[in-house]
Amino acid sequence: MSTRACVLAIDQGTSSSRAIIFDHEQRIIGLGQREHPQSYPHPGWVEHDALQIWSTQAATIADALRQAGLAARDLAAIGITNQRETTVLWDRRTGHPVAPAIVWQDRRTAERCAALLANGHGPMISARTGLLPDSYFSATKLEWLLESVPGARARAVRGELAFGTVDSWLIWNLSAGRAHVTDVSNASRTMLFNIHTGAWDEELLQLFDIPRACLPRVLPCSFAPADEPLSATLDGVQVPITGMAGDQQAALFGQACVSPGMAKNTYGTGCFLLMNTGAVAMHSQHHLLATVAWRLGSGELQYALEGSVFVGGAAVQWLRDGLGLIPESGAVEELARRVADTDGVHFVPAFTGLGAPYWDPRARGALVGLTRGTSAAHIARATLEAIAFQSTDVLQAMQADSGKALRELRVDGGGSGNALLMQFQADLLGAPVVCAQHSESTALGAACLAGIGLGLWSPSQLSAGWHAGRSFVPRMSRDEAAARLQRWSLAVASTRSFQ
Repeated sequence: MSTRACVLAIDQGTSSSRAIIFDHEQRIIGLGQREHPQSYPHPGWVEHDALQIWSTQAATIADALRQAGLAARDLAAIGITNQRETTVLWDRRTGHPVAPAIVWQDRRTAERCAALLANGHGPMISARTGLLPDSYFSATKLEWLLESVPGARARAVRGELAFGTVDSWLIWNLSAGRAHVTDVSNASRTMLFNIHTGAWDEELLQLFDIPRACLPRVLPCSFAPADEPLSATLDGVQVPITGMAGDQQAALFGQACVSPGMAKNTYGTGCFLLMNTGAVAMHSQHHLLATVAWRLGSGELQYALEGSVFVGGAAVQWLRDGLGLIPESGAVEELARRVADTDGVHFVPAFTGLGAPYWDPRARGALVGLTRGTSAAHIARATLEAIAFQSTDVLQAMQADSGKALRELRVDGGGSGNALLMQFQADLLGAPVVCAQHSESTALGAACLAGIGLGLWSPSQLSAGWHAGRSFVPRMSRDEAAARLQRWSLAVASTRSFQ
């Protein structure tokens, strides 16, 4: 097999940067991963140093190539996937950010979003973008930067500054400043993009006072080099970039959820549930989002219903870093298994508010049901159960919107390796939870998008090549699951009243 059939997937996440090289059979032959620091300068604020994002990502590319025993010239193409909504604003001349990147979890613009709703802008925003006005998305983050960084708005108007989500920032650096682009999936998460027309929306730009001159050009998620000559400079070699998608859309693609009604959940820092709705941008009646799933070349836009849990694995990190209950995140399952149940304890990790289907930025985390007998093991088990409870809230809303019962839930991400969590998830849903045999669904999705653009693979090969790994079937009675969910809803209510 020629090494030129190898594809590099760049996977830039909230807590770490990764690079994975896949061969023609979609096997991993090289991997690099580096963590990058998180910053919490004020309550509700979450920031990243965009230069550190780039430096760690560049280092992982070198690490992956070294592990695979390859050089840059051996790569056929590059696919990129990234943490979404995180907002970077940089100087086109110097390539330096004008401020720290504002992370998707950041809540500093929550009051602005509340004002948008109060002033009646919610229906228009939802109709055009599929989103609900929330500080989760990029528009108010960018608006805040333009207003708060001295001179930024005037410079943006003059075309001196460039805005982008993390994919745009990476491509700017990979291309040595030659390309300022994004793709339809990432653009659909900005609250500035009309998901029906597939273009930046002029009325939304006016609403947020965003200069068009600072926006990236929008591309499909997969494209041929002849249609879009985009490339990265690696060790002096030009390697085509032929695929890109936000991390959750990439995971949906990597999980081969390519038919309407198929759904996946990625258990990472947060939990992200997407259901494929095909060529229909479904308007949710249950506070979910319509989002662009992908566009392959010049084909039709494909859509998904999405619900986001803001704090998933981050709650386990809090047990580790905030409370010191576990030495590492992987130890949480062993601690949780020391007890048979939570003894009535519920943990609602609303550290940055509640996402779908509540959309309450003012909610705050709570541990309820504590007694003198509550132990670290009870809290650990309640933390894992909270991840499943939050995901079930979203999946119940998805089934109500689509009118279809969930046949199975395909899962990936770090949390999918936790058997206790996956079994409890299946019990609450009353449906099988199926882990992908391939553990790197997000990176695989990015690689497949790039490979399809280059002609290495076809979408049908992706579906044929997907194989189930470990599966979990429900064991809990439906009455018991309903009772558990009722008690959970009472715990959630307590976080919303304490404001």
